[in-house]
Amino acid sequence: MPTPKLLFIYFPTTPLDSFLQYTTPISVFPSTMPEKTTSIDYVMEAASGPHFSGLHLDDRFLSSSSRSPSSSLLADSASALKQPFVIGVSGGTASGKTTVCDMIIQQLHDHRVVLVYQDSFYRGLTAEESERAHEYNFDHPDAFDTEQMLECVEKLKQGNSVHLPIYDFKNHRRCSESFRQVNAADVIILEGILVFHDQRVRDLMNMKIFVDTDADVRLARRIRRDTVERGRDVNSVLEQYAKFVKPAFDDFVLPSKKYADVIIPRGGDNHVAIDLIVQHIRTKLGQHDLCKIYPNIYVIQSTFQIRGMHTLIRDREISKHDFVFYSDRLIRLVVEHGLGHLPFTEMQVVTPTGSVYSGVDFCKKLCGVSIVRSGESMENALRACCKGIKIGKILIHRDGDNGQQLIYEKLPKDISERHVLLLDPVLATGNSANQAIELLIQKGVPESYIIFLNLISAPEGIHCVSKRFPSVKIVTSEIDVALNEEYRVIPGLGEFGDRYFGTDD
Repeated sequence: MPTPKLLFIYFPTTPLDSFLQYTTPISVFPSTMPEKTTSIDYVMEAASGPHFSGLHLDDRFLSSSSRSPSSSLLADSASALKQPFVIGVSGGTASGKTTVCDMIIQQLHDHRVVLVYQDSFYRGLTAEESERAHEYNFDHPDAFDTEQMLECVEKLKQGNSVHLPIYDFKNHRRCSESFRQVNAADVIILEGILVFHDQRVRDLMNMKIFVDTDADVRLARRIRRDTVERGRDVNSVLEQYAKFVKPAFDDFVLPSKKYADVIIPRGGDNHVAIDLIVQHIRTKLGQHDLCKIYPNIYVIQSTFQIRGMHTLIRDREISKHDFVFYSDRLIRLVVEHGLGHLPFTEMQVVTPTGSVYSGVDFCKKLCGVSIVRSGESMENALRACCKGIKIGKILIHRDGDNGQQLIYEKLPKDISERHVLLLDPVLATGNSANQAIELLIQKGVPESYIIFLNLISAPEGIHCVSKRFPSVKIVTSEIDVALNEEYRVIPGLGEFGDRYFGTDD
């Protein structure tokens, strides 16, 4: 029976990820418009103070006690949302594990990836043991310091940097004065022949890959590697292979194959399998846990450019000019992504070469609505993308301690016939967003016609808006950790409106 050219197996019994669960329910009730009218001058003047994306409202919304996030929630959320994706790569000696890891790293060039070798955790031999190194079984589980390896991987998962030991294969001991520093990363790859042997190590992994290569090919590679890179002669390599390597493979390595989620035959030569693995990893890295709970949440794909711009605008020492510049760049990306969720119609045009091009026509019935005043910072980007677009405004402000809401709105008369891009750079508690969405619905805008655009979102705000308006699409560039006790987004970027318009002095 011919050998299949590609074997790519997923074992459904092993979960690759888990969902972030929130135990505190968040509920919101519809608000009513104020009965009395107030002059716009007064309202605008009252709104010139600190502006929050979310508001502290009366019992029609969330009470302070029910919404105040505890320190444990903040810590748990930070831990859950920043967890890196851990991949275990196992297989027989010289099966191509390192080649597979290198190919994965190359294709994930826009993410931070660290490679941890199980070989770094070999136990050093004493001087007496080194003299009889040919009698030592380096392929047995006891040859590795698994406890130290577990400690290092757990620290990396927590976002800490670690010092990995460096093993000298010629002298069979660790280099006492040198180490390899590994920093926190998006992806951690743990590679070694026995990384699947210990269940505690397996439990740290989100994906387990077994590289399956013919035994003769592995032996040839082992001879070439150990003679060239590790200074051994051919006879000692063959003797060690027959005495230790092959029996250990049969006893420990091959049985661990059953734990793999993915099996790759032919190692690095199997480009199709590696491409599929990288595609799956990218999907997991780009998908926030809340996106799995709410299908109406869209986070634009993170790149080093986007991360870099977030780093700049979150820096409290940045100048106003740079803050505005990089905020505008990010806002433009969010707006472009939001426009991609609008309906389109197919159309054909004739190109200058006389050829017919089959494309699409943009949605014509569209308008923007900014939540005053931070939302006004997003208007220029929207106008740059949609020439001549109509933009309305909604002002929501807390009046004193009684929770009365003063709302000013100036919206297009035919807004009920339009798709609406709702603009507010920060989604915190979600209360002001809910007020704005409720007003739009009262004006006749279908819920599914509303797309809410913002730069950063807090999980609490996403829960609040999505539970009440599940058909409203939320497009954001990053989901932050949580709200603190002052209802500010953490890590956040401060008072966006004040920083953008220069009124934070």
